[in-house]
Amino acid sequence: MNRFIFLFLMSILFLASCGIKRSDKLNEKGSFVADLDAIREKGRIVAVVDYNSTNYFIYRGEPMGYQFDMLKEFAAHLGIYLDILVENDLEKSFELLNSGSCDLIALNLTVTQKRKQLVNFSIPFSQTRQVLVQRKPEDWRKIPLHEFEKRMIRNQLNLAGKTIYVQRNSSFSQRLYNLAEEIGDTIYIIEVKEEAEQLVKLVAQGEIDYTVCDENVARVNRTYYPMLDIETAVSFPQNLAWAVRKEGSDRLLANLNQWLKDYRYTAGFNMIYNKYFKNQKSKQIIESDFYVLNSGKVSPWDDYLREFSDTLGWDWLLLASMIYQESRFVPDAHSWAGAFGLMQLMPNTAKQYGINRNSTPLENIEAGVRFIQWLGEVFEDKISDEDEKTKFILGAYNVGLGHILDARRLARKHNQDPDNWDIIAEKLILKSNPEYYRDPVVRYGYCRGEEPVNYVREILDRYEHYKNIIYNDQILSER
Repeated sequence: MNRFIFLFLMSILFLASCGIKRSDKLNEKGSFVADLDAIREKGRIVAVVDYNSTNYFIYRGEPMGYQFDMLKEFAAHLGIYLDILVENDLEKSFELLNSGSCDLIALNLTVTQKRKQLVNFSIPFSQTRQVLVQRKPEDWRKIPLHEFEKRMIRNQLNLAGKTIYVQRNSSFSQRLYNLAEEIGDTIYIIEVKEEAEQLVKLVAQGEIDYTVCDENVARVNRTYYPMLDIETAVSFPQNLAWAVRKEGSDRLLANLNQWLKDYRYTAGFNMIYNKYFKNQKSKQIIESDFYVLNSGKVSPWDDYLREFSDTLGWDWLLLASMIYQESRFVPDAHSWAGAFGLMQLMPNTAKQYGINRNSTPLENIEAGVRFIQWLGEVFEDKISDEDEKTKFILGAYNVGLGHILDARRLARKHNQDPDNWDIIAEKLILKSNPEYYRDPVVRYGYCRGEEPVNYVREILDRYEHYKNIIYNDQILSER
C-alpha cells in the first residue's frame, strides 16, 4: 500500500513540474524549445488551436471541439496535461510555434509545399477539399433545379472578375492565386484577419458574396445557414495535419505520427469526427443561448456571477468554473451526500447562511460566495500568494477546512512549506493512508485526498478554457 502511494505521489509531483529544463534546446532566436523528453519532464504539452464551432468552443460551460478532443486524447497517450493557446491568426500561430511558445499547432492545416518550408507536418489525420461558399437565390426553394443551377457558379472559369474574401495567409488564398493563374483571368482576392467560419457567416448574412473554406467545415456551417451553397469545389482533395517545429521536435513528431497512424482508424476518432462534422444537433448548439461564441454567455447566471465575484476579488469566470464543477449550472442539483443547489452547499453550511432547498438560485449563489469569503478570511494571514490562496480556498470548499489544516500540519511536521498547494496536495493524498491519518497532528482523520486535488486542478483548467474563449473573442472583436 505504501509503495503504491509513493509511486502515485511521485507521478503527481512529476506532472506538476513545469519549469524549463536543461534538456530543452535553444532555437536561433534564443527561446527555449522542448522536444518530447523535456515536454514529458514538464508534464504538459502546449498546443495552439483556433476557436470556432468545430475546433474549440464552450457550450453550456463545457470546453469542446474536434481539435480539442483529439488533443486531449494525445495528451492522455503521453500521460501528461494539456495547455491550450488560442490564436485565430495563422501567421501568429506559426510564430508561436517557431518561437518556442508552444509545442504543436493543432488545426485543420492543409499540407502545402510553402508551409513545409516553415514546419514539419504530422501524417494526415483527414482529407478535405476547398469549396466556394456562395448564397443561394432568395427564391431557391421555389425555382426548378435547372434554373437554380444556372444562377450558381459551377465552373471555376466563372470566378473571373469575382471578389472573394479569404483568411489572410491561408491555404485558401494561395489556392485562389493559383486558380487565377490557371484560368488566365483576374480573381479579386481580399485577404482579411477573419477566420474561415467568420467569413462563412458573413456570406450567409449577405455582407460578402463569396468565400472559400474546407468542405467538412462548410458542410457543418450549412446546417446553421441553409441558404448557403457549397457544392462548387475549387481544389482537389488535400491532406490535413498538425505541425511541429522543423528543428528540435523530432521525437515529438515520431511519437505523434505513431499515435496518429493507429488512432485515425479507431472508433474513438470516428466518434469525435462524427460528433462535430455529422451531428444533427450542431444547429441546436450554435443557436443556444449558451454557445459562447455567439452569445458570450457561459451560463444563465452570468450576471449574478459578475456581481458576486467582485465581492470576492475573483474573476467571474473562475467562479463560473467552480459552479460548473459543483452543479453543471443546474439549480436543483443535489448529491448523494445531501449537498444541493448551484453551489452544492451541505445542509449544515447552508443553514449557517440562512438558506435551504427551497431557496432561490440567487440565494444559493450568495450563500456559497459568503462561505468562500469566510474561507478566504481564514487563509488571509496565512498565505500571501493570491494564486496559492485561491487553490487553498477551492480545496477547502470541496473537502472541508479541517482536512486542509491537517495537511498543513503534516507539511510542517515534515519541514515542508505549508503555504504551497503542491505540498498540501501531496499530504491530502497521503491522508488516505492509516500511517498518516492516524498521525498525532491529524485531527480530522481519513480523507479521500485525490478528490480535492482533482477538484482544484479541474476548476483551474476549465477557468483557462473560459478565458481562452471569452477574452480572446473580446480581443478579436476589438481588432
